[in-house]
Amino acid sequence: MMKVWQPGKEEIKDTENWGIWEKEISEFEWYYDEPEICYILQGEAEVSDKQGNSICFKPDDMVKFEQGLECTWKIIKAIKKRYKFG
Repeated sequence: MMKVWQPGKEEIKDTENWGIWEKEISEFEWYYDEPEICYILQGEAEVSDKQGNSICFKPDDMVKFEQGLECTWKIIKAIKKRYKFG
């Protein structure tokens, strides 16, 4: 499962101490061995799972990936996100 939504102010504030991850324009396979939630600071990406479902996200989006998800990341504009596992 993958989910994208517009977070509220409190949800955004909660991300202030999360880790930061950045990646240039690229395409790669990924596997989530634990759940991850992230808040997009910059960039744009599309993530597709093995069943053919896909999501797109951009700055100010909150994104959740479930444990066990196998997917392909396609980074359209260099991305910077805050993230946490669990």
